[in-house]
Amino acid sequence: MEYLVTMTTHIPAGTPEQAIDKVRAREAARSRELAAAGHLVRLWRPPLRPGEWRSLGLFAAADGGQLEEVLASMPLRVWRRDEVTPLAPHPNDPALKPGDTGTEFLTTFTVSVPAGTPAQAVDDTEAREARRAQELAGQGHLLRLWRLPGRSRALDLPQALGLPQALGLPQALGLPQALGLWNAGSPAELQAMLKSLPLDPWMTVETTPLSPHPSDPAMINA
Repeated sequence: MEYLVTMTTHIPAGTPEQAIDKVRAREAARSRELAAAGHLVRLWRPPLRPGEWRSLGLFAAADGGQLEEVLASMPLRVWRRDEVTPLAPHPNDPALKPGDTGTEFLTTFTVSVPAGTPAQAVDDTEAREARRAQELAGQGHLLRLWRLPGRSRALDLPQALGLPQALGLPQALGLPQALGLWNAGSPAELQAMLKSLPLDPWMTVETTPLSPHPSDPAMINA
């Protein structure tokens, strides 16, 4: 199973620079070991405020217990707080390796299907979405796609089941939301691609630009 981990480091005031440098060197060495073992898949830097020390890591582990063992083995953990997001497989995931050019972005998709939308219209839009995702993957833009467990889009349950609204059934049925990893030449190019997705009229998207991390396995193995 894969996990996205937000790693935020807070170094205690007064910590000598030499001690910080030693821990960082040990962290880099441990990251290489975890990458070789198949646990550390990717590592990025998100946008940071002045003085902020934060990284995003894509990890692979058999379960949450093994992931905790992996994270606890990293030297920076003594100063670090980790936020873990489990990632579930997505049927449209192309599972591509990163490209040599461009900028990577993470996108979180939240879908709200308008009440009263026929179930057939939803199915048709999802089928077109899958085809468009395949096209963008073929162009090297859509690299990865995951489902976010526990986060569902809104669907009109009575409409989807072909039942009368008077039954008073809830309107909270649907597929989990998605997290995407993209490669684009610019934010404008990414936005154009996102607008081309058939689900765009029903979607809101949160975009995070990513910067290279020196310990990213993709850079080390390039």
